[in-house]
Amino acid sequence: MSAKITIVDDETQIRRMLRIALKSEDYEVAEADNGSDGLALIARQQPDLAVLDLGLPDMDGHQLLGDLRGWSSVPVIVLSVRASEREKVRALDAGAQDYVTKPFSIEELMARIRAVLRDRIKPDQPPVLDDGYLLIDLSKRLVGVGGSKVGLTPKEYAVLSRLVRSPNCVITQTQLLQEVWGPGHQNDTHYLRIIVSHLRQKLGEDPTEPKYIKTEAGIGYRFLYPEPAI
Repeated sequence: MSAKITIVDDETQIRRMLRIALKSEDYEVAEADNGSDGLALIARQQPDLAVLDLGLPDMDGHQLLGDLRGWSSVPVIVLSVRASEREKVRALDAGAQDYVTKPFSIEELMARIRAVLRDRIKPDQPPVLDDGYLLIDLSKRLVGVGGSKVGLTPKEYAVLSRLVRSPNCVITQTQLLQEVWGPGHQNDTHYLRIIVSHLRQKLGEDPTEPKYIKTEAGIGYRFLYPEPAI
């Protein structure tokens, strides 16, 4: 069965471009050009994913996201011209799975959509990632590099496993700190920087051009992994 995707965006050309791209990959597509209709459409269609603009004519997209999260856990990718770190962090902390700024690459957006849908479709299956160099098997709590097992501290493993469970999706600093260290540590970003630095060293990453753990400046981190291998 094809995944159902709802687009909430007031730009006709954006909706048309997304509709063509999504239907070419056999997704079912529904559209709304304002927030009120978007909420009603999501409630009626129960989609697998929603693509949400923030600059809607009848309400701010943050308000829509907040209302939506009151009754639905549908994954959301924000697609917006607003590019500030504050806007991105606000949306991601409010429950969006990813944030893409306009203008955007349709190929990149489609890859982000596939990544979020994979995370949605297999929520209870611990991923096994193996690209021939890096092996991560969360069901066995196993991490290997170049055929050798890598020893991680509990905090290092907790951060890595949280990122790996949502490959190619942004996880904010606040989310990581709250989930790994607890709600009282949401401002202790230096803890997270140290752990990520240690993880990169143990994974054999070039700190100037990391292959696996990408920093989204001022926002959080994204675990990069080729789609076919997930």
